[in-house]
Amino acid sequence: MSGTTPTTPAASTASTAGRLSPTRAAWLVAEREITTRLRSKAFLISTGVLLLFVLGGVLFAGFAAQNGGFGGPGKVAAVGEAAASLDPEAYEVTEVADRAAAEELVLDGSVEAAVIPGGDTPIGLTVLAKESAPVELLQALSASPSLELLAPTGTNPFFAYIIAIAFGIVFMMSAITFGTTIAQSVVEEKQTRIVEILLATVSARTLLAGKILGNSILALAQVVAIAALASVGMLATGQDLLLGELGTALIWFAVLFAFGFVLLAAMYAALAALVSRQEDIGSVTSPVMMLVMLPYVGVIMFNDNPAMLAVMSYIPFSAPVGMPMRLYLGTAEWWEPILSLDILAVTIAIVLWIGARIYAGSILRTGGRVKLSEALSSAE
Repeated sequence: MSGTTPTTPAASTASTAGRLSPTRAAWLVAEREITTRLRSKAFLISTGVLLLFVLGGVLFAGFAAQNGGFGGPGKVAAVGEAAASLDPEAYEVTEVADRAAAEELVLDGSVEAAVIPGGDTPIGLTVLAKESAPVELLQALSASPSLELLAPTGTNPFFAYIIAIAFGIVFMMSAITFGTTIAQSVVEEKQTRIVEILLATVSARTLLAGKILGNSILALAQVVAIAALASVGMLATGQDLLLGELGTALIWFAVLFAFGFVLLAAMYAALAALVSRQEDIGSVTSPVMMLVMLPYVGVIMFNDNPAMLAVMSYIPFSAPVGMPMRLYLGTAEWWEPILSLDILAVTIAIVLWIGARIYAGSILRTGGRVKLSEALSSAE
């Protein structure tokens, strides 16, 4: 009819998008972010390499532990006939006259553990250790012996160091990978002016929320895949005891990482919106990069320092590695992860509010780098 204005597909799509609720619009943006990443060969290859690296690290650590760590055969003392139960190729065996001599060698660190006759198990042997159970030695014996700790601390220092490295690397690699992806996506849309089309149908805050949601889902999925693969590797190398000890720590690592990444993602996206060229991303996101790397360095340096780990577990940027490490070591009370999560949630709310203002005030401004004060003052 002459009075009817024809509707083009593009106009229809825009009209439909314009009627979307903020939640639905944010989810559509998140879906776009997810599908774009999953279609990227570079992303798939890098993820595959990371998973293989994790699996290789778990297998290597397991085999190294079974052979007494990285220093070759483990040193073990043995009393009398107990020496016959040990493989001379796997252990450097020192035969001693009695239990007292074996205890002395264990306590002064000359040997990692001692095997003596006796005990309430069918094998008739007892393993003496200083601070924590020598898992590799217990698994090497034909049946489970009795175990006595002479100066228990609860964890194996070798395993604690390896786990500290694992938490730090997974957090750092995942945060940098997906944080950089968000920053590049923001600048690409700004550089090609696609963002102007997107902002015609959704608000800047909704667009930012969708980007954070999509990449957070991908980052968390990667962490879950890493945890599952690491668990398989532990079971394959006979580290089921260690896996049992890690259970609670792994769960809280995933939870705190999910929240921690939202915090970092908001900062990556907001700061990236200040520039219009891919070459300038590094200069504006370098402060966030430091916040990602510091927990990695800190958890490795202070994995045996309860006071520093306690501080790290309440700092929002390091809580995803500090608190799980304390849970594994058994130095955190049941309520502490909850308090750490509450602090992280409050910090996220503040950073999201500031980040949304920076993003909204700078995303449509091209040319040179936008100053933070200008972005904040020009936000709606």
